Amino acid sequence: MLIWLIRHGATPLSEARRYQGALDTPLSPNGRAALHRARLEPEKVYTSPMLRARETAALLFPAARQIPIADLREMDFGVFEGRSAAEMASDSAYRAWVESGCTAPCPMGEARDAFSARVCQVFASLADEALAAGERELVVVAHGGTQMAVLGRWGRPERDYFAWCSAVGAGCVLDASAWPEALTLIKEISFTE
Repeated sequence: MLIWLIRHGATPLSEARRYQGALDTPLSPNGRAALHRARLEPEKVYTSPMLRARETAALLFPAARQIPIADLREMDFGVFEGRSAAEMASDSAYRAWVESGCTAPCPMGEARDAFSARVCQVFASLADEALAAGERELVVVAHGGTQMAVLGRWGRPERDYFAWCSAVGAGCVLDASAWPEALTLIKEISFTE
């Protein structure tokens, strides 16, 4: 089975390099215009319930039935959301979070371990079900954090957690033949022009 793990397109906040996390932002006009329809035509696509992921899935796979999965949503960055790293350069809470390797809990948000556990648990269920049903592909449209959580745990060749984050409108095609031990990267893909 092949797994397509795709990050949503550009939003006003991503274009401004601001944390968006749990903020339910739509694609920007430029983000919509940059995305092109995928050649793959799956029957169904699993998405984060967040607007930016659902809009991306509709543009890439217009004929597919969308199945929103709550636990595929992006990490909740708490009080950092809507703000840029430059704006928070002198914020002691932000500096402490960055100095922790971005693993400590975000104030009023999630810790990376809890976020990754949430995402990996639901992703594993989706992969197990798809394999048991004999599916040829599993298509997921979600977030950069979702990609990093899944591939930081199962991606091969092994990479640093942050190295697995694709650009907006991009992602990975993975071979699931070694599942549940590993997902082997076949290629990186982009759906932007």
